Amino acid sequence: MAGVAPKVLFLLNEHIATPALLGDAFAEHGFDVDSFEVVPAERAAHPAGDVDFPDPSGYDVIVPLGASWPVYDEALMDTWVSAEMQLVRDAADAGIALLGVCFGGQLLAQAFGGTVSRGPRPEIGWYDIPTDRPDVVPGGPWFQWHFDRWTLPPGAAEIARTPDASQAFVLGRALALQFHPEVDADLLKIWLAADHTGDVAAAGLTHDELFARTTELAEDTGVRIRALVRGFLTHVAGHSRPS
Repeated sequence: MAGVAPKVLFLLNEHIATPALLGDAFAEHGFDVDSFEVVPAERAAHPAGDVDFPDPSGYDVIVPLGASWPVYDEALMDTWVSAEMQLVRDAADAGIALLGVCFGGQLLAQAFGGTVSRGPRPEIGWYDIPTDRPDVVPGGPWFQWHFDRWTLPPGAAEIARTPDASQAFVLGRALALQFHPEVDADLLKIWLAADHTGDVAAAGLTHDELFARTTELAEDTGVRIRALVRGFLTHVAGHSRPS
């Protein structure tokens, strides 16, 4: 129907993994932005459990976001991860575009026939990520915080990578990202406060260094995430921006 705004649904697989800059970028492209908490705060210590996911058919784009646990965890697979994988397969079959971020990207890989396993080393902090498709994934530093990596699903085209992990692939109207384009200083504060196991220190960084670098890159990151969302909508999802 003419004049109806497109809709995007963010799946918050963990309560501290919010849309942040991604939500802003989709709103700037005229999208109505909805979110659904898969694992709320009160279940964060015990994330396994059944989840009644919303019907994806009312949305133009579904965005599974990050989480701190492995997408291949058996307890999660037996409950909501399998259900979310079926949701994204159903969405793809219905022609709904998909954008997966970190855990969400790994979930797309696993749902469509790839695998996910522990990587050779964590990637935490800001990384320059070489890209074959700067019109979809702009070059430059992107934020990472992950321990696992995927193998590509059948038919997927890898478009960005680091030496230790594939960083982006396109499969039909789906784009999977291993990095976190959504991170801003406010979101990073929340993640650093939750760094109880010392992930940042183990990566040879301090919280202050990571926060300072994130603040320093804020303007550049804002420009590049807008370009990423525009590239995704134009070249992967096939959405044109409303005039």
